[in-house]
Amino acid sequence: MLVGGFEKVYEIGRIFRNEGLSTRHNPEFTTIEMYEAYSDYESMMNMTEEIITRCALAVNGKLTLDYQGVEISLGRPWRRETMHNLVKEATGIDFNEFGDDLTTAKEVALQKLDIGRDNQNRSSMEACPSVGHLLNEVFELAVEPQLLQPTFVLDYPLEVSPLAKPHRRHAGLTERFELFVCGREMANAFSELTDPLDQRERLEEQVRQHKKKNTGFVSEACGTEDKNRKVDDDAYEVTLDEDFLTALEYGMPPASGMGLGIDRLVMLLTNSASIRDVIAFPVLKSVQ
Repeated sequence: MLVGGFEKVYEIGRIFRNEGLSTRHNPEFTTIEMYEAYSDYESMMNMTEEIITRCALAVNGKLTLDYQGVEISLGRPWRRETMHNLVKEATGIDFNEFGDDLTTAKEVALQKLDIGRDNQNRSSMEACPSVGHLLNEVFELAVEPQLLQPTFVLDYPLEVSPLAKPHRRHAGLTERFELFVCGREMANAFSELTDPLDQRERLEEQVRQHKKKNTGFVSEACGTEDKNRKVDDDAYEVTLDEDFLTALEYGMPPASGMGLGIDRLVMLLTNSASIRDVIAFPVLKSVQ
């Protein structure tokens, strides 16, 4: 639609992912997904703050909430910090020092996080095919659960952000953020990648990686996924979206996009412990 001349578009809809069930995730859930031409991921951070704070005021009349015994302050501005800095702050590991030395990065990460051979997280870290993947894995293990107050995590590695625009100042990173509240992801956004040649190369690499079965592919559109729900490589086929690539070849304006999980937002605003409490027809166990 952006290619066709609509400069601001949004859609509220149901999403289905063949993934696991938990108190934070239902295979079928609701999101709002939006795109705006001539904007970037900083614009989307401002819009995300605006949407959530207005919802909080409409529901509760205030920006300080109690969520399961934790006081959450939604007063703006929210913290904005890079993934690199958050990982360094939590673990003491500076991933900028490793360059492309994946072997050393894994050794340091396993030692700093004190992950022994019997730890179930060790295999996922050892399977990381790049320093960028490892950085993201360490973030999910050591940082994500600690992000209770609203925090925008910025500048994700290119390897885990196939649809995001390369960072304007830092090679190997993208202009992407995820919003975390109460240790869970609420929103995922980025400056859109509009270069059709770069986009094709990235998607072709994903297909190659999928076929090698090095790692499961998880779509990053509208982020409400949790790291513990990995997808079986053999369960589905990954192919290039030629229509999408053709549209980019016609010409897409600079833009940013964001996906916000509505169910998780309702959980936060209504102090609901389980996502089943805010979904009309949640997945339940069958009657025995």
